[in-house]
Amino acid sequence: MRIETDLKLGFKDVMIRPKRSTLKSRSEVSLNQNFKFLHSTANWTGIPIMAANMDTVGTFEMAAVLAKEKLFTAIHKHYTLEEWNSFLQTVNPDFYDYIAVSTGTGKEDFEKIGKIITANPQLKFICIDVANGYSEHFVQFLKQTRKQYPDKIIIAGNVVTGEMTEELLLAGADIVKVGIGPGSVCTTRVKTGVGYPQLSAIIECADAAHGLGGHIISDGGCSTPGDVAKAFGAGSDFVMLGGMLAGHTESGGELIEVKGEKFKQFYGMSSKTAMDKHAGGVAEYRASEGKTVQVPFKGDVIYTVLDILGGIRSTCTYVGASRLKELTKRTTFIRVSEQENQVFTK
Repeated sequence: MRIETDLKLGFKDVMIRPKRSTLKSRSEVSLNQNFKFLHSTANWTGIPIMAANMDTVGTFEMAAVLAKEKLFTAIHKHYTLEEWNSFLQTVNPDFYDYIAVSTGTGKEDFEKIGKIITANPQLKFICIDVANGYSEHFVQFLKQTRKQYPDKIIIAGNVVTGEMTEELLLAGADIVKVGIGPGSVCTTRVKTGVGYPQLSAIIECADAAHGLGGHIISDGGCSTPGDVAKAFGAGSDFVMLGGMLAGHTESGGELIEVKGEKFKQFYGMSSKTAMDKHAGGVAEYRASEGKTVQVPFKGDVIYTVLDILGGIRSTCTYVGASRLKELTKRTTFIRVSEQENQVFTK
C-alpha cells in the first residue's frame, strides 16, 4: 500500500484565467482541427467533440445530426449488422469521417466488428471500449485489432494514468479514452473506490500521449460548456459527451411523461438497466456500476450543440485563442476555494 499526496483536480476545482485578447468577436474563432495519427495513415478534420458510445447517446440519429456539423459519434455496440447496413445505405461518403464502430473485447465482439467492416469497408474508426483499460486481456485485444486493421483509426480505453496511456498507444491505439468514474450516471467510484479526478487525468495522459505522437479523449465529467472548454484547455484532443447529449429527440432511451412533463431515460452502460437489456441481467460475480435517471426532454440536439460550441468560442475569446488548437497554450487554471466552488456549482 502507498499513498500519493500530490494534488489532483476535477473540473469544478478550477476556472480559466482570462488574458488579453485581440479577437473582436466569437465569430473569429475556428473550432475545426486537423489530426494525423500515430498508426493509421488517415487524416481527420472536424470539431473534436464526440457523442459517447452509450445506447442512450451514440445512436444513428445522433450521428446524422452531429456529422452535418463535423462533430463525431462513437456509435454504440448493440446495433446489428443489418441495422448498420441499412443505415449506411442512406448516408453520403463524408459521413464515414464522423463515426466509429464500437466493440467490446470478447470473441463474439471481434467477429461482429469484422462482419460490419467487411460489409462497410469505408468505416475508418474503431472504438474498443471497456470500463477497465488496465487488463492484459484488453491490451491483447487491442494488439489483435491493430494487426487485423492496420489502416483503421483505433480508439481504446478507458484509463487515467500516463503509463497506461503510453502502453495502449504502443500496443496499437491512435487515440486513448481517458476517464474512470467521472460520468454523471457512472457509479464506479462509489462501488469500487477506484477513480481519478478528471482534469488531472487529462493533463497527465495528454502529456504522455503527445510525447509519443498519440491523442486522447476526455471521456466523462462534463456537465456544462465551460467543462468542455476546461478539458480542451487541459490538453485533451477530443472531448466525449454523454449526459449533455442525453434527453434529446435523437437520443436513445424511452420517452416518459410524468404529470405532463416529458423525460427520457438515461443510464450508464454498466447499470442494471443496460445489463438487463443487453446481457440478460447482472451476472452474479459483478455489481452494477451505473445508475438510471430520467432526463428532462430537451428537444432537438442541434440547439444544445450550438450552445456548447458557442460557449467554447467564448472561452477562446477570453484567453485570446483564435483557434481551438491554441486554447491549451493560452490556458492558465486557477484553483477555487471550497466556498467559491459551492457558489460556482449552484
